[in-house]
Amino acid sequence: MNGRGLLLTVLACAVFAQPAAAQAPAGETYTDTPVMPGGVEGERLQLLLDAVNTGDIELARTFYDEHLDEELRAKFPAEQFLEWFPAFVREHGGLEFHSVRTYEPERENQTVVVTKDLNYESWVAIVFRYENGPDAPLAGLRFSPARTPSDVDEPPLTEEEVLAEVGEMLDRLCENDLFSGTVLIAKGDEVLFTRACGGASKRFHAPVNIDTKFNIGSMNKMFTSTAIAQLVEKGLLSFDDPASDYLDESWLPKEISERITIHHLLTHTSGLGSFFNETFDQGARKRFREIDSYKELISGDTLAFEPGTEWQYSNSGMFLLGTVIENVTGVDYYDYIRENISGPAGMENSDCYEMDCPVENLAIGYFMSPGCAGGWRNNLYEHTIKGGPAGGGFSTAPDLHRFARALQTGVLVSKESLDLLLTDHFGHGYGYGFGIREEPGGTVVGHGGGFIGINANLDMFLDSGYITVVMTNYDGAGSPVDMRIAGLVSRIPLPE
Repeated sequence: MNGRGLLLTVLACAVFAQPAAAQAPAGETYTDTPVMPGGVEGERLQLLLDAVNTGDIELARTFYDEHLDEELRAKFPAEQFLEWFPAFVREHGGLEFHSVRTYEPERENQTVVVTKDLNYESWVAIVFRYENGPDAPLAGLRFSPARTPSDVDEPPLTEEEVLAEVGEMLDRLCENDLFSGTVLIAKGDEVLFTRACGGASKRFHAPVNIDTKFNIGSMNKMFTSTAIAQLVEKGLLSFDDPASDYLDESWLPKEISERITIHHLLTHTSGLGSFFNETFDQGARKRFREIDSYKELISGDTLAFEPGTEWQYSNSGMFLLGTVIENVTGVDYYDYIRENISGPAGMENSDCYEMDCPVENLAIGYFMSPGCAGGWRNNLYEHTIKGGPAGGGFSTAPDLHRFARALQTGVLVSKESLDLLLTDHFGHGYGYGFGIREEPGGTVVGHGGGFIGINANLDMFLDSGYITVVMTNYDGAGSPVDMRIAGLVSRIPLPE
């Protein structure tokens, strides 16, 4: 696929099928009303559900023509939408209407409809966004995992029941080639459940096993933030230090870097954007191998807002922390992570930044062109991008479990530092390199990773002690599995 095609694929995935739920604002509550909306909005929803539940491409075409506004249709041509649609139908197996969700505080210019996914038996939100009222054509359409409806009282489950239900779900998904990857569930040090299925490489007929290495995407952010916390503990830097103390003007103009602190970079409140930009898309990705080679992607970044005033997920901001680590320690970022994170944690199968792993141990990512899911049977995306501070690299399900335990038991950082890593510093469900959310079973922390042919997640259930890992080389196939497992684990009663 050329750069233009890759960019369109990413954009289509971002708009039409979000692989992971967005962070919920702190303090937000919601109510579900099990009544279909009326008027044009109700007709629009019914048409979409009929199209998904029958797989009728002509109904999908009618929905596209009649209910997306001109700007959205110009950005995503009908051909692209109609190639994405069958993959979406196959992935979800159908959607059952459950409710319309309202929020406090109110979310303006959108309607959120909660449905039940038939393949995963999980909750999926359909988000209609509009600029001229609900009767006007849609300015945006998004699908994402949803929290359990407020009117659903799910009964408690035993640990054995949860493991059995997860096993049944994976049997069904693996049999239908909807999931290729590994799943691990543990409680503390004890591994309770593992499953591996699918192909690490269809080209070489290499099957997935529990020690297969998967690209982990943005999960590297946990390693980078943990490394920063280690350096703070050693007194080598402070969370309040300005980035200008560690970044010269070949990275950012001083007038920008002196306004950004280490805290801002860790919490995605720096105002910086993402280096997955046009230069990256059009460039020869193999040349981005060392930290310094990314300067051309980041040096022209500007501030979207004054640092510390807003939240915006920033790959560039997190990447710059790798430069901070190198400047503070005098050690190559990759060597520092090996010696201070993966080594002490016992992560013997985590690295392979250079794609030098034997093919039988390495998962190749599969994707559909020009859509964003479902076409992995014919296409593959070889990850020639070297992993770095913001994402990439490879790991295994057992190694991510080892990382979680090393983090929790004081091997990597002190309890005080861990508390800072896992504190929601801006009220946006994000700490220092870790996502934070509330489930019925308590607080869950960790991080996910997703890109073309990448979808992985680590969840640590702080109140119950469970740890779950989901890794896959199919686009977006990991998040619904992870969300379903999280929902089940959260139904295990906490100890008295």
